Amino acid sequence: MRKAAAHQPDINFIAISHSNEQSTEKWLEAVGGSSETGSSASVSVVVDADREVYAKWGLGTVSWGHVLNPVGILAILKMGKETGIWNRPTESGSRWQGGGYWAVDAEGCVQWGGPATTAVEVIDIEGALESLQVSH
Repeated sequence: MRKAAAHQPDINFIAISHSNEQSTEKWLEAVGGSSETGSSASVSVVVDADREVYAKWGLGTVSWGHVLNPVGILAILKMGKETGIWNRPTESGSRWQGGGYWAVDAEGCVQWGGPATTAVEVIDIEGALESLQVSH
């Protein structure tokens, strides 16, 4: 999202954290912050420790199969071995909180997205931008 925000300054990129403020800040620091190096455009990060925003978008807790499915476990192991990125401890929030991705146009209409189907699913930034008819 940081790279996309750096190239699309007219779009508001928002990430919602279900952790508390302190844990969210620690996580942001660990992953490199909310903006791409050398760019003034950034991703807005909203702390939703009570998960009210999640609930408004239909996102609740997920089943063990969503989090611990064999394909997901293999993807985590592969990413760890290839990139050195391993699962971080859950300091606050819940590992069982479902996530999702949406692209909302200037009129407030959802153009793309939905709930994540597994815990290892990654947002398709290209698909989101295409749904907003943005050149990338």
